[in-house]
Amino acid sequence: MLKIKDLKVNYGGIEAVKGISIDVPYGNIITLVGANGAGKSTTLRAISGLVKAGSGSITLDDEELIGLPTADIVAKGITMVPEGRRVFPDLTVLENLKIGAYLRNDSLDADIEHVYELFPRLKERSWQAAGTLSGGEQQMLAVGRALMSKPKIIMMDEPSLGLAPIIVQGIFEIIREINKQGTTVLLIEQNANMALKVADYGYVMETGVISLEGSGEELLANEKVKELYLGKAKNG
Repeated sequence: MLKIKDLKVNYGGIEAVKGISIDVPYGNIITLVGANGAGKSTTLRAISGLVKAGSGSITLDDEELIGLPTADIVAKGITMVPEGRRVFPDLTVLENLKIGAYLRNDSLDADIEHVYELFPRLKERSWQAAGTLSGGEQQMLAVGRALMSKPKIIMMDEPSLGLAPIIVQGIFEIIREINKQGTTVLLIEQNANMALKVADYGYVMETGVISLEGSGEELLANEKVKELYLGKAKNG
């Protein structure tokens, strides 16, 4: 499993993450919910090696990841779908997918076909420039690109951001499907309602600390979570 223990991360003198501990067991969907600025994205970036951890440990199968280059972390089986999708706009859908497999030297054909099975829309647009896709299609491409590295764990940073509700529903169905097919998911989301519905276990993050944790069902039923993140309309 991926295990984060007492992780602290500083940004220019500000402690963005203040000693959090999170377990991500294989086969699960784990979610981190909270408001903007809670430290969720910083946590994922620290796991990926994109920001330097101040202290604590991040281990995958008991092997320390802190200090490793991002490419080595990807090679060990952790990949990320970044916030805002960040596809390569001038490259085709197919070229974007192949970039996701840049560390591999085996045949990509079966995995490209697998991505196309998950996202038939991408197959229809395989020769189209990624920058001409809709927001929802770009999110599909970002997820498909991350899957091309054959990860053990896929981390998703706000996959529903800026998407229409009907598209969001489809993205979360794909998250479930990816997990069902054997990939562990670490998901961070402002849409706490959707995230907790798919999650096996969740953590609520506030100003750099974990304030609550429990199963997805437990957190959905928690009065504080309802009030702060689900809206009072859902409070009964």
